[in-house]
Amino acid sequence: MPNMRILNFKSDNEAPAHEKVVDALVQANDGYATAYAADEWSLRLDQAFSDYFETDVSVLPLATGTAANSIILGTLSPPWGAIYCHPNAHIHNDEGGAPEFYTHGAKLCPVCGENGKLDAAILDETITQAGAHGVHNVAPAVVSITQATECGTAYTADEITSISEVAKKHGLPMHMDGARFANAVSYLEASPAEITWRAGIDVLAFGGTKNGAMDAEAIIVFGNRPDWLEGMHRRRKRGGHLLSKMRFVSAQLLALLENGLGHTLAGQANLKAQKLAKELSAHQHIALVWPVEANEVFIETSEAMFQHLEANGVAFHRWPGYRNVGRLVCSFQTPDEAIDALIHLTKTGP
Repeated sequence: MPNMRILNFKSDNEAPAHEKVVDALVQANDGYATAYAADEWSLRLDQAFSDYFETDVSVLPLATGTAANSIILGTLSPPWGAIYCHPNAHIHNDEGGAPEFYTHGAKLCPVCGENGKLDAAILDETITQAGAHGVHNVAPAVVSITQATECGTAYTADEITSISEVAKKHGLPMHMDGARFANAVSYLEASPAEITWRAGIDVLAFGGTKNGAMDAEAIIVFGNRPDWLEGMHRRRKRGGHLLSKMRFVSAQLLALLENGLGHTLAGQANLKAQKLAKELSAHQHIALVWPVEANEVFIETSEAMFQHLEANGVAFHRWPGYRNVGRLVCSFQTPDEAIDALIHLTKTGP
C-alpha cells in the first residue's frame, strides 16, 4: 500500500506553510511591535501591494478569506441588496451565511455560466429584470466573481472586462474573491493589474493561506475610496477580525510578495495539477469535468473507483451536488511520488 501520509489531495488548505513564510514569522517575532495593524509590517502593505498591482491601493490584512469577502460585501451592499455570483461561488456555498450576516440580510443571487464563470449576457439580463417588482425586489448592489473559480478555471482579462462593463452599466461595484488569485495569475501569465483594476475590479480579497501562508489574507481596495475604507475598518473591528498582533499576518503577506514567492508557489501547484490531469484523462474510466487551469482537478468516475482510492489512503473531496465527481487539489508541497502513487492506484483499480 502507498504511503498514506503523502496522498493528500483534499485541499491546499491542508498543506504546510512555506519555509520562507515561517522564517518571516520568526523575524517578526523578535521584540515588541505596535498592536492592531499599526506595526511596521502592516504599515508596509499599502506600498508593497501598490507596487505589485502597479497602482495605488489600500490594504486591510486579515486571517481568513471568509472575513475578507464578507467585510467587503457588507460594505458594498445594503441589507436589501442583491449580490450576483456564480452558483458554485464560495460566498454562496461555503461561508456559512457570513456574507448575509455581514450585510445584515443581502441576498446572494446566482447567475449561471459555463466552467464556473459568470456569463456577461445572462448577468446583464438578470440585473435588467431585477427591478420588475419595484420595492418588492432586492436592489442590485454588487457583482462578485471568483479567481480562480471554484471549478478550477481562470477568468481571462477580456472575460473580466466584459462582466465589469455590465456591472458598470448598472452602476454596480465589482468584487473578486481571490483565494487562489496567484494560481490564476500563473496560469494566465498575466500581470496582477491586467486581471484586476485594469479589467474593472474595484475590490479584491487576496488569498495567501492556500498558497504557502499559515493564515494570511487581505482586502485590496483599488483607487481612492475613503468611504468604503471607513466601513471596512469598522466592520473588521466590529466583527472581531482586527488582530492585536497583526504583524504576524502582515509579515506572511510581505513574504509572499518578496521576489515573487507567491507566484512561484502557485506555478508549482499548477504544474503538479497539470501533470495529474494529463495522466488521469488518459484513463478510460476517468473523465475531467472542467478544464484544469489552476491547481484543482475535478474528475468523474465510478463509485467503485472512488472507494478504491479511499481504501488506499487517498484523501480527496467528493464534490457536493454532482454524482460521482471528486476534487483533487495540488499544492506547492504535493510530492511527485504522491501523484505517481495515485496514478498507479487508478491503473490497478476496478
